[in-house]
Amino acid sequence: MFKGLSWGGDCEMNSGAKVAVIGGAFVLVAGGIGYGAYSMLGDAGGGGGGMRSASESSKVKTGPPSAEEIAETSKSFFDAWTAGDATAAALLTNNEAGAEPVLASYGEDASIGKVKITPGPAVGTKVPYTVKATVSYDGKSKPLSYASELTVVRGLTTGKALVDWAPTVVHPQLTEGATLRTGESSTPTIEAVDHDGTVLTKEKYPSLGPILDTLREKYGKSAGGSAGIETWIEPADEAQPDITLVTLAKGRPGKVQTTLDAGAQAAAEQTVKKYAQASVVAVKPSTGAIRAVANNPATGFNAALQGKQAPGSTLKIMTAAMLLEKGLVTANKAVECPEEAIWQGRRFHNLKNFSLPDGSTFTQSFARSCNTAFIKLIDDTKDDAALPKIARDVFGIGLDWQTGVVTTDGSVPEEVGGEAAAQYIGQGTVQMNVLNMASITATARTGTFRQPVIVPQSLDNRELATASRSLPTSVTQQLNTMMRATAAWGTGAKAMASVGGDKGAKTGSAEVDGQETSNSWFTGFSDDLAAAAVVQTGGHGGDAAGPVVAEVLKAGR
Repeated sequence: MFKGLSWGGDCEMNSGAKVAVIGGAFVLVAGGIGYGAYSMLGDAGGGGGGMRSASESSKVKTGPPSAEEIAETSKSFFDAWTAGDATAAALLTNNEAGAEPVLASYGEDASIGKVKITPGPAVGTKVPYTVKATVSYDGKSKPLSYASELTVVRGLTTGKALVDWAPTVVHPQLTEGATLRTGESSTPTIEAVDHDGTVLTKEKYPSLGPILDTLREKYGKSAGGSAGIETWIEPADEAQPDITLVTLAKGRPGKVQTTLDAGAQAAAEQTVKKYAQASVVAVKPSTGAIRAVANNPATGFNAALQGKQAPGSTLKIMTAAMLLEKGLVTANKAVECPEEAIWQGRRFHNLKNFSLPDGSTFTQSFARSCNTAFIKLIDDTKDDAALPKIARDVFGIGLDWQTGVVTTDGSVPEEVGGEAAAQYIGQGTVQMNVLNMASITATARTGTFRQPVIVPQSLDNRELATASRSLPTSVTQQLNTMMRATAAWGTGAKAMASVGGDKGAKTGSAEVDGQETSNSWFTGFSDDLAAAAVVQTGGHGGDAAGPVVAEVLKAGR
């Protein structure tokens, strides 16, 4: 329908522009005035199309496109797009073969017409624009509007100014290999509810958007609902859920029970908005039920469940468990906390190079987050793989969690020398997200790993990951004591001051190469709820991530 189809739409920068193909050339006409005839020439360097005027010299231009070229190219592309001519529009890109089927699917597969494009002022070679269109299918119509941008580049072979092709030119959520479609939805819609029956929607809880899409894809057909008529993006990867853009006719939703808590989720959504990039997850230690998941930005990559980065000193919960279990320390035993420590040529120091007086206990080093106290105990473990072992055997890290949605397992790979030492304080090759850290805190709280879940296991009888053993009771008690101290008078005291109940915490500041300010990490518990948060470039854990965790702990149950 796109190729050769006239939707009656127009680009507002040239209202009423038409495209006609005449004798191997096409002419853009507005108000009866011809804009010039061009012969169609490919651009081998970009794998796509370009155009050369009949009167143009054979000299190939180089260098960045001029402002005039950017305006003319984007205008011509928008005119062809709104006129419904996929061939002409594709020829104005540097990847004709890739662009034409996507542009054609706009009208053919997605039934989108009456397109109006309003460009904004160019910013360098980028041209932002808004699209307003209408989706029409089976006698039903709904408006569709969104914003995107394109970039104009110089064709490598022709020297022509061309649109740098990417699927996001057509829609900002369109990825390589994905398709726009309109019709009866592939799966029925769902009504997701929290553990108390409160309805959860992506409008009210934006961070749940990707999660609800996944739950619909996995459980929609078995939840008892019926399909509606929608416009959606169908990803190239079948494992990824469809992204619904417009609902023309609602089907009957099937109900899907989740473990989430509406109160905790609302608090999580609100508190992460205070930072440009932040994530938080809350987990119930006694069951593994995920109570809240939130990200800012709320859309796109789900960093809370799928991120991978160093968690900093929050991982000292696990390291402390390993040292306590081996009998190398006790909560009240004195340990050294010098300004710095060197292990196999690698130098470690404390924040602002602080030290603790002789005779200070392991609890004091934990609560003040003394890096060197942990590094100086490495010699006594006599096993570089001690931390990876307890990570897997006790805390369930790397056991392929089946939460009900897509999640990324944490990783503590086996290392030697300085890299193994860096792992003790949550640096080096350790990779975690806030789901992993909330689970580690939950395990420390009870002594037993319970795999986090966002939908009950009974929904599909999937096999949950189980750790091979629990922590000894004495170790669990000492971990809780040290985390309580951190929340009462240690580095987490300020953030946790407003949190009630039996509470504990651990702060972390993760250094990242090329980043001037460290990432802020914080994890804590209050009674039977554990939560972890990260704020990118947030600095000290208690300053940024700490208040995020505190707000979720106060709201959840």
